[in-house]
Amino acid sequence: MTMATRKRHTPEQVVRKLGEADRLLSEGKDVADVCRALQITEATYYRWRNQFGGLKADDAKRLKDLERENSTLKRLLAEAELEKAALKEIAKDAPIDVKPPSPGSRCVRRGTLLVQDSV
Repeated sequence: MTMATRKRHTPEQVVRKLGEADRLLSEGKDVADVCRALQITEATYYRWRNQFGGLKADDAKRLKDLERENSTLKRLLAEAELEKAALKEIAKDAPIDVKPPSPGSRCVRRGTLLVQDSV
């Protein structure tokens, strides 16, 4: 017994096959015969019907592109959050060298920095 190879369909191919399925169903064929003709399983047919039901080919392609972009953005956000947590952990353990102000000194603003200036 040989295993069937898994084939990835583009969104355009899915929409085209769903259109063909609609045509075959309107001719009176049942879902099992339609799936056999399209060389897909019934589970795939129903999954596609739920996902791509009323979409046109260009809408389906846009949907897939947006889903891909969304997953990339989620991954980037997760990496940034992980990096931020690591930096917080490092900063928590790092000693901070702060000198107390010496008597007779004052703080002066220079640009956006606040510096000590001796009198």
